Amino acid sequence: MIAGSVLIWSFSIISLTLYSIFQLLKIIICKYTPSSLSPWRSFRSRVSVLPMGITLLACKDQTGLTEKKETFLSLNDKYPAEKLYTEEKEEESMKMNCNKSILRKKKALKLVIPEISLREMRKEEYQNEFEIQGGDYCLASRRGRREIMEDGYGVINDIMGDPKQAFFGVFDGHGGRAAMEYVVENLGKNIVSALGEVVQNGEDGQLENAIKEGYTLTDKDFLRQDVSSGACAATALLKNGELYVANAGDCRVVLSRNGVAHALTSDHHVNREDERFRIQNSGGNLSYRNGVWRVQGSLAVTRAIGDVHLKEWVISEPEIEKIRLTTDCEFLIIATDGLWEKVGNQEAVDLISRENRSIQSCKKLIQLSSSRGGRDDITVMVVDLQTFKIL
Repeated sequence: MIAGSVLIWSFSIISLTLYSIFQLLKIIICKYTPSSLSPWRSFRSRVSVLPMGITLLACKDQTGLTEKKETFLSLNDKYPAEKLYTEEKEEESMKMNCNKSILRKKKALKLVIPEISLREMRKEEYQNEFEIQGGDYCLASRRGRREIMEDGYGVINDIMGDPKQAFFGVFDGHGGRAAMEYVVENLGKNIVSALGEVVQNGEDGQLENAIKEGYTLTDKDFLRQDVSSGACAATALLKNGELYVANAGDCRVVLSRNGVAHALTSDHHVNREDERFRIQNSGGNLSYRNGVWRVQGSLAVTRAIGDVHLKEWVISEPEIEKIRLTTDCEFLIIATDGLWEKVGNQEAVDLISRENRSIQSCKKLIQLSSSRGGRDDITVMVVDLQTFKIL
């Protein structure tokens, strides 16, 4: 009996001693061993879903020593902050790994998302389609299978108080909305500003330089933001019965002259020999991926506004075409590549003519492209040229 009691007592003492040694080693390893070598200091994360489908990933850092007392997502006063996990639960779980004195080294983390950014996201990024009827133009736009709409447009009427002067543009962003939104806001203004200086100096023959200056200045100012985003552009400037068409990228302008389609722009792709030669001569790399030639393995266009990481090869200088408006000049179609990838120039002109240059005609072109497998955002603008002719 006595021997049995001694044996049980000895076993208990040994077990307690081993457990104490184990806990001591655990604390020492937690404090001094790099996270990559310690099984008790692994990266753990928790995911909580908040209002409006926003998912916040809250996690410990790799040291495992961060104390997160409270983590909130605050949408100002419109949406109440939602507590992701409590101080008590966090401290309880962390006590198992590290001593309490170490846990108090970090302050509470708060994440605040401005209300305005969410309002803009609901209004623009998730808008599937819209249409506009202007005095001299109509437009329809539809988001493709992207998460956000990256197309945009710009219109400036009555330039310098003259109803015969106007600016129209369609823009196709890539890598997000940043570049497209900047171009929408600034390209037309910069061109009109440069145009004003030309007119003031009596240099009407320099209008093409004014357009180039507008593109260059817009690109230069956007690049200062150091945002990895870009935008293709196609624009039309009407002044004194003349049409100036410019493009950088693969947005396209097509003129209907007596019902016959005339492409006034040429898409800036690597398959153009002159563009390929320019890029290779400047040290750029061209690769063929997924059936498309790309600059530096990423971008399928060779000219655009923005794209700071490719600026050495993807330039913003537009190509410009000038024509005199005559009685047989009917209308312009300015559209993003989402249309032209599936619909031919003449086919588009025929459909617009049949539908009397209406919003419905723009929508039908979008539907036609989508029915043929088009997945990209599509924006179609039709400009009536009859208003801008000088008799």
